[in-house]
Amino acid sequence: MRRALVAIFVAGALSFVAPHVQATDTATSTIATSKMKVIATINGNIAPKSVLSSGTGLVSAHNMMYRHSVTIYDTTKNALVATVADTVRLSDFGYKKYSGSYKGAPVEGAFSPDGKYLYFTNYAMYGKGFTKEGTDKCSPANGYDTSFLSRVNLTNYKIDAVYPVGSVPKVVKVTPDNKYILVSNWCSYTVTVISVESGKTVQNIKIGRYPRGIAITKDSLYAYVAEMGGSGIHRINLQDFSKLFIPVGSNPRAIVLSPDEKTLYVTLNISGKVASWDLVAGKLIKSVSTGKAARSLDISDDGSALFVVNFGSGTMSKVRASDMKLIQTVRVCNEPIGITFDAPSQNTWVACYGGSIKVLSN
Repeated sequence: MRRALVAIFVAGALSFVAPHVQATDTATSTIATSKMKVIATINGNIAPKSVLSSGTGLVSAHNMMYRHSVTIYDTTKNALVATVADTVRLSDFGYKKYSGSYKGAPVEGAFSPDGKYLYFTNYAMYGKGFTKEGTDKCSPANGYDTSFLSRVNLTNYKIDAVYPVGSVPKVVKVTPDNKYILVSNWCSYTVTVISVESGKTVQNIKIGRYPRGIAITKDSLYAYVAEMGGSGIHRINLQDFSKLFIPVGSNPRAIVLSPDEKTLYVTLNISGKVASWDLVAGKLIKSVSTGKAARSLDISDDGSALFVVNFGSGTMSKVRASDMKLIQTVRVCNEPIGITFDAPSQNTWVACYGGSIKVLSN
């Protein structure tokens, strides 16, 4: 969503069952038990909506229409590597009805499994032919402009491909087998499925009001998509594109899977909670309050700790995954909006919408 955020209130309630214990031995895990502290602040010409670790020593920040850029950092030095402008000539990529240059608005990103590319969604496109920019409160009936997904080649940090998607695209994920790219379209109420090989859309899947977070299984067979304007997650079978609804609770935003993929973790934005859902038993395990407006979520590489930013509280929280106990809450900045765990450095990066990034040690 843009900085002028609109709360989405929907009905829904959580029931509680006995906690399911993960396989991770949290008694010996340094990630789950250690205290975090801010070790670096990154400033510059940024307004990051999200941050994302490549898992190979890079973190990207996506700076919306406020800076029209993606910035990429080296996580060994917490230093800027490249600034990629979101400007493209759509006609250069075969979209001849668009003449001249177009600016975008980077929202979220996804690195390709082979580490060659970074994909990022554009909240809107700006230029000739785009006249009706989407908003945070919308529906397909509003007829807002559709947008594009962009691809950055990480050998030269240039945009080398674009893909048409829906209106106000948010989260993008690439399947681990590098077959599909999935994009959640906020105002279209859909998920676009793009073939990596052909670059063409193979499916537009109806989700419901305000689809956002996406998580994909390691075998690339299933995708989980949060319906933020509703009360659950949609599991999509990526072989036949059938769906299964999972009633995790009201206003789900971000989702991650445990390493064994038996547990799904989700932020429930309005209630300010993180919930865990047993995918085997099909029931809620437990939830924990972390702060006002729980937004982005990530998990440590050992699966022992969850990291969440609380937009309304100006904090980020660490939660022990095994029993959903709140371990630590750190004041980071006003409007923390994005978060990512970087496995090579074992640090956690937080995007501050006002114009900085905080790096925290674990």
